[in-house]
Amino acid sequence: MISSETERYPELREAVTGLCAEFGDEYWRRLDDDREYPEAFVKALTEAGWLAALIPEEYGGTGLGVAEASVILEQINRCGGNAGACHAQMYTMGTILRHGSNQQKTKFLPAIAAGELRLQAFGVTEPNTGSDTTKLRTRADLRGDHYEINGEKVWTSRVQHSDLMLLLARTTPLEEVQRKSEGLSVFLVDLRQASADQLQINPIQTMMNHETNQVFFNGLEVPKENLIGEEGRGFRYILDGMNAERVLIAAECIGDGYWFVQRARDYAGERVVFGRPIGQNQGIQFPIARAYISLRSADLMRYQAADLFDRGKPCGAEANMSKLLAADASWEAANVALQTHGGFGFARDYDVERKFRETRLYQVAPISTNLILSYVAEHVLQLPRSY
Repeated sequence: MISSETERYPELREAVTGLCAEFGDEYWRRLDDDREYPEAFVKALTEAGWLAALIPEEYGGTGLGVAEASVILEQINRCGGNAGACHAQMYTMGTILRHGSNQQKTKFLPAIAAGELRLQAFGVTEPNTGSDTTKLRTRADLRGDHYEINGEKVWTSRVQHSDLMLLLARTTPLEEVQRKSEGLSVFLVDLRQASADQLQINPIQTMMNHETNQVFFNGLEVPKENLIGEEGRGFRYILDGMNAERVLIAAECIGDGYWFVQRARDYAGERVVFGRPIGQNQGIQFPIARAYISLRSADLMRYQAADLFDRGKPCGAEANMSKLLAADASWEAANVALQTHGGFGFARDYDVERKFRETRLYQVAPISTNLILSYVAEHVLQLPRSY
């Protein structure tokens, strides 16, 4: 595996790689063909404690930082897997950890760390509002000892393989708040207790094996004690966890990118055309080398953002930039790998086309590159707000 002397956490990488060796290309290829969830892989990750990396030891987790957690996800993708199937288990619980009550932390975090409960679903995006989160229309109305939820969400991933879901809903009408970011609240929904008439899940078929859904709420009752933090402050709580998400997704992109570079380099060294390896040609060498350089650069930004986050420092710009750089680098590497393999790059047995589809997602989700550019333009360069 391509590596450098400056790579951090070698023991952690070795341990994760050992686990991933039990789930090779054939495993992921079969799941992709059948559009199946990697249940066995997720179970193995959970039992090894990797998905509880960011949960403090007092709640049964391993108490690692975002830097270490990012390496876990990077290494999964670097080994040819797809950490997107379960990465939310790592960071979604942060809303409970940072803003939940002591009772909520004690009740849910140890069970999540032990794998007794899965919190992988995150209900925010809606069909009519997209990235304009403050305009969401899903309502949560207090009815005595519970809230009644009505509305719909889209691109709610892993909900069919979760016990719990974090849900952002409006508790105060938009026209009654002073700032558009006010009046939104976060709830922890127990999916196991939801009846079929209150909660409808419609799977969305996508170009890659990514279990995502449209979810409809029709009078879903959520106990009042499942409100996280204060009513009306949910948008802030959600934003608070997005920096960690950005860094972790960046790490997955970096893992993908290294996988593509590795495959391209190996194939270029083995494939002989016109009497010599194609990797001897600069037309093949240079794109692979450039892709590798881009990845190393994105890698540095990932660690800078992670280090700032773990020290409790502001890191919004760095987290967003790391995600953009890593997503661009992985997409560049994907194209290079496909071009290097030529026709075989489109053959499923080489796995390039599968990973090609998977890494393309990160140009769009969980935040599009255009929104990141808008963020940097406004908050770093002090240009006028564009939206």
